[in-house]
Amino acid sequence: MTALPRIRLDRTRLAAPQVLEKLRDAILSLELVPGTVLVRQELADRFGVSQTPVREALLRLAEEGLVDVFPQHATLVSRIDVDAARQAHFLRRSIELEIVHQLAEEAPPELVAQLQAQIALQATLAAARQYGDFVGADRKFHHLMYEAAGVPSLWDMVSRVSGHVDRLRRLHLPTAGKTEAILRDHRAIVRAIARHDGAAAQKALREHLSGTLSSLPEICARHPDFIAGESWGDDTVSR
Repeated sequence: MTALPRIRLDRTRLAAPQVLEKLRDAILSLELVPGTVLVRQELADRFGVSQTPVREALLRLAEEGLVDVFPQHATLVSRIDVDAARQAHFLRRSIELEIVHQLAEEAPPELVAQLQAQIALQATLAAARQYGDFVGADRKFHHLMYEAAGVPSLWDMVSRVSGHVDRLRRLHLPTAGKTEAILRDHRAIVRAIARHDGAAAQKALREHLSGTLSSLPEICARHPDFIAGESWGDDTVSR
């Protein structure tokens, strides 16, 4: 197993949800790359817990498709499933098109200010090539819109099924011009919301979520062991 640092948990909270959160973050950030063997006892030692919360966390990650459990053999970080990425993208796009249209009708000034602040933070992180923190700020940008639209639980649902597309995005993020494109699209979405222009907000969001699978062969060429199968084609995944 790729060595994780020893992680101190908050003893005022249940251990299993924290182990789940930490392991999920490590997988999505590619600190734990596809194919990594996960040994329950080693993970328990890292977190300073018994194997029970680790086992519970691994079962949840298996439900999300982020780990493959082979009984009596091994548990591995799963490879990236392109078909699962497409479906997660479809779900997210469908929901967020409605969200930005609703927000454009309302255009709450406090939301516009919050989104602009996130864009400024992202720009700073992009300039410093702090990609992990950039991803966090990107997620916060979208999460703010779900909260403002009154559907925060839908963000949780989308997040649970988006592990494969999130990892594709993480692999693609260092590509030249990628962070600039994300910032440009975010600014266009916020401008449209501020102008009460629902159609423009949807157009900007659709552009934002329209990175084509033409970039996937490049990712696979750099990381041939990370992708499951060869289900590539002319389609879109979330940018």
